[in-house]
Amino acid sequence: MRIDIITVLPEMIEGFVNESILARAQKKGLAEIHLHNLRDYTHDKWRRVDDYPYGGFAGMVMQIEPIDRCLSALKAERDYDDVIYVTPDGEKFNQHVANEMSLQKNIVLLCGHYKGIDQRVRDHLITREISVGDFVLTGGELAAAAIADAVVRVVPGVIGDEQSALSDCFQDDLLAAPIYSRPAEYKGWKVPEVLLSGNEAKIKQWEMEQAMERTKQLRPDLLK
Repeated sequence: MRIDIITVLPEMIEGFVNESILARAQKKGLAEIHLHNLRDYTHDKWRRVDDYPYGGFAGMVMQIEPIDRCLSALKAERDYDDVIYVTPDGEKFNQHVANEMSLQKNIVLLCGHYKGIDQRVRDHLITREISVGDFVLTGGELAAAAIADAVVRVVPGVIGDEQSALSDCFQDDLLAAPIYSRPAEYKGWKVPEVLLSGNEAKIKQWEMEQAMERTKQLRPDLLK
C-alpha cells in the first residue's frame, strides 16, 4: 500500500517513518510512505500556508489553495481510496479501523496545524476524518505517524510472525493476556506454571481467561 502524508513539518516525522517496522515494510516493497511539504505548493515568496480566519476568531487557519494544489498533484498520478484529514473531532481511530485501512491501496493523510483547516477542504476535498483521541495536539503529524504505524504493521507480510499482530490488544475487542519470557523465576517471581506445561489447550484457555479478566478490570467498555 502507499501512504502520502501532507504536512507543514515533514522533518518532524521523517525519522519515524524510516525506522523499525515502517522501514522494514518499505524495504520489502510492501508499503510506501511519502511525505509532502505543503509549503512546496504555495505561490508566494514567504511560502505561507495559513491566514487569519474570517469573522474575527482567534488563531490561524490553513488555507485551501495549497492543500488543493497538493491533492490535485497527487490525484493526477493515481487514484486514492481515501483522503483523510487527521483531526481531534473525527471518527475515533481503533484497531478495527487500522485493519480496514490496511486493505486499501492508496491513502492520503492530511495533517492539520494551527487552529485547523479551511472548512471548504473538509466539505469538498476530504473523504474521511480520523481522530486518535479526545485531545488536541499542536499538529496532526504525531497522529498521522501513529496511524501509519498501526495500519502498515498489519499489512500481510510486514511482520514475520503474522500471528503476533493478530494476537495484539484490541484485535478481538479484548486486551492481551500477560506475557512472560526467560528466566522462569527471577527474585522469587515465577512465571505461571501453565505456561511451562506445554499443554497448548490449557495455555489457550488461560490466555483467554486472563484477557477477559484484564479487559473487565481495565477496559470494561470494550465488552459492551
